[in-house]
Amino acid sequence: MEALSMDWLGTPAWFWLAFLGIVIALTAFDLGVLHKDDREMGIGESLKLSAFYIGIALLFGAWIWAERGADLGMKYYTGFFIEKALSIDNVFVISLIFSYFSIPLRYQYRALLWGIIAVIVLRGLMIAGGIALIHHAYWIIYLFAAFLIFTGVKMFFGSEESANISHNPVLRFISRHMPVTHELHGNRFLVKAHHPRTGKPTLTATPLLLALAVINVADLVFAIDSVPAILAITTDTFIVYTSNIMAILGLRALYFALAAMVHRFHYLKYALAAVLVFIGTKIFIADFWLGGGKFPPALSLGVTFGLIAAGVLYSLWKTRDGAKPPHRVDGGPKDSSRSG
Repeated sequence: MEALSMDWLGTPAWFWLAFLGIVIALTAFDLGVLHKDDREMGIGESLKLSAFYIGIALLFGAWIWAERGADLGMKYYTGFFIEKALSIDNVFVISLIFSYFSIPLRYQYRALLWGIIAVIVLRGLMIAGGIALIHHAYWIIYLFAAFLIFTGVKMFFGSEESANISHNPVLRFISRHMPVTHELHGNRFLVKAHHPRTGKPTLTATPLLLALAVINVADLVFAIDSVPAILAITTDTFIVYTSNIMAILGLRALYFALAAMVHRFHYLKYALAAVLVFIGTKIFIADFWLGGGKFPPALSLGVTFGLIAAGVLYSLWKTRDGAKPPHRVDGGPKDSSRSG
């Protein structure tokens, strides 16, 4: 019992074990029960499962609020809402990647699951590194804040860019270092196939593995925005990590509904830009205007939620006639970079 009460990264070990248990249970239930067999997920099922995941995340936040106080509870919810909103843009990129590699819907869910498992590890490393930097040299938080403001302004005024997946560095790396087959082999990421030059059976990457690798790289790019945003709210490792992962866990369920209607959230990016600018600015306000005092967590949560809600509602209203904003993806499944 004493071991469970010991602090690990500033939080009692049993909090971490409880969170880990929830993640494992949800993943096992999702993959082993709900999606034991590869099949397509309809929009209705996607929305119901997503609501279930969001409900679990909100209840987890309520538990943090009750056990560790309102301050950390509000910071958890703020981080969760920011990551959830940022993931909408991530969904669009994921749908482009699956389309580029011609991955059928029935295999996309399993690929997303393994992508989530990789994200749990990679986000943990990024968060641990960011917090260690801040604790070693607090002034780094001002670099994060300035970066968030710069990113927000760039997002607000920047124009849409085409996504050229064929130029992705990890795709080129895999294609140069191992054979790649152009054909899907069910839900398998690797298969034994005859080498195109030697003719010998060789471990060969399938398009599903390439899609998974590119998706993980895309998430790392998105994490460059989302991780500093949450670190600007709190440097409590438990709150930063759990709010991030809880938002991401439900992404694979929400993906199939959002992928079909992501154009309805086109104008959400302006709200997200405002959120990033606000989160970055409040660091300078708290340290220089409030004399190092604490920026009210309730105000931070209220402004964040209000901006995101306004962005969602405005987007739905603005695109109510069904018009789709233009998005492009360059390249295609026959690009020479995929040849082995």
